[in-house]
Amino acid sequence: MSSLPPVPVLLVTGASSGIGRATSLEAAAQGWHVVLAARGVSSLEEVAAECRKAGAASTLVVPTDVGDDTAVEALVAATLDEHDRLDGVVNSAGVVAYGRTEEVPVEVFDGVLRTNLHGSVNVARHVVPVLRRQGDGRGHGTLVLLGSVVGHLSVPSMSPYVLSKWGVRVLVQQLRLENRDRPGVGIAYVAPGGVDTPIYRQAANVAGFAGRPPPPVASAERAGRQVLDHVVHPGRRGQLTLANDVVRFGHQFVPWVYDRIIETSFAIGATDLRRPVEPTAGNVLASREQDNALDGRHGSALRDLVGNVATRLTGGGRPRS
Repeated sequence: MSSLPPVPVLLVTGASSGIGRATSLEAAAQGWHVVLAARGVSSLEEVAAECRKAGAASTLVVPTDVGDDTAVEALVAATLDEHDRLDGVVNSAGVVAYGRTEEVPVEVFDGVLRTNLHGSVNVARHVVPVLRRQGDGRGHGTLVLLGSVVGHLSVPSMSPYVLSKWGVRVLVQQLRLENRDRPGVGIAYVAPGGVDTPIYRQAANVAGFAGRPPPPVASAERAGRQVLDHVVHPGRRGQLTLANDVVRFGHQFVPWVYDRIIETSFAIGATDLRRPVEPTAGNVLASREQDNALDGRHGSALRDLVGNVATRLTGGGRPRS
């Protein structure tokens, strides 16, 4: 990627909550222009105010559903109308659904793929041509696509999310191959592990248990700093924690061990078995702006681990897998 200008322009999708919000605030604190996109207007305006207070050179709010290709096209056009260039794009928009593959409602299953995978394709479709034509024939700018450690794994009760993140990882590989002729174009992949964001509480759920980030849990702020670092240095390794590498090793090289332990470890480490959840579509089909925030306030992972173990030992908390 070519050198950033003195005041870079960063476009962030999913900017109203979690990692997208944290990335926007980190860029603002460094004095960047930030363009904020998500489905909900009021929470975007709230983030824009936070970014201005943090020191952003400017803010632009463009309500956008990344699953809508026409809307993404309009988002990129609005950014270029305002700034005439793109230095970095972070596609952080994402949703989650919990439940057995056959039990997740069709519209919810498809909705997760629509936002996470098709949304990533839509963003790439309209951003990559802009990056390629910048920089006097070399290209200029970075597209960062957010994957996940589960984009390298199989995980019970999360089929649509897992499928979408495997797809994002392959999409990054395709884009890198197709843009080797433009050395100034960066295609970066970022795979967080457990991050304390609202995505778990906002998830669609037919599994009957509440999701939570698996340990070790990073803050949204830390993840945001790491993501922004990939905008500047797109060649950095995609895995954001060493714990990701450990789990990936188990899945790839000792799958018979991984498969035997993942169901129990998922229930104990990535759920709150003491908090039952009624069936809900969460924010998959429509924004739930009241739940948007920087972090998920999940509290102590150790506390929930101990509580989950106690629940299982007393015969409770048996989610479908």
